[in-house]
Amino acid sequence: MTQRQFGKVTVETVQGDITRQPDLDAIVNAANAELRVGGGVAGAIHRAAGPELEKECIPLGPIKPGQAVISGGHHLPNAHVIHCLGPVYGHDKPEAGLLASCYREALLLADRNDITSIGFPAISTGIFGYPIEEAAQVTLKAVVDVVPGLDNVRTVRFVLFSESDKAVFDRALMAPVANL
Repeated sequence: MTQRQFGKVTVETVQGDITRQPDLDAIVNAANAELRVGGGVAGAIHRAAGPELEKECIPLGPIKPGQAVISGGHHLPNAHVIHCLGPVYGHDKPEAGLLASCYREALLLADRNDITSIGFPAISTGIFGYPIEEAAQVTLKAVVDVVPGLDNVRTVRFVLFSESDKAVFDRALMAPVANL
């Protein structure tokens, strides 16, 4: 685990499975617009949470790129799931603005719901095609920019599926703040 403190918030990276983070109040789903079972992160979260998650989510959708909504965690070890629709790289414009909005909106939604710890995947870097290096920069800058306005969130964890993705996020996390 790599960690860095930004004010009262600890930002950390781990390699692992986002559905197995029992010490977090909420995890973030890299959702599809309809908030239904899908592939990748969305599929893993829905499978772990059980069919009740999709039933709760259907009336919350559709959402647009950059938006976030919250649901219960159902059979997950987390009380909440925050669902974000990331941009499709090369299609949804502006990609960086929409990706940053996912993280900003998720953190603000978590804060309003008294969530103190939240876990994120690398939104849009799978089938949506966002290059991991660019995504890590956009993501970390968005988090650092929103941290001063948070009252409740104290832990932000990036749960990366592969060791190579974790290494990219580690480099971005440890970069000088001026570079974020």
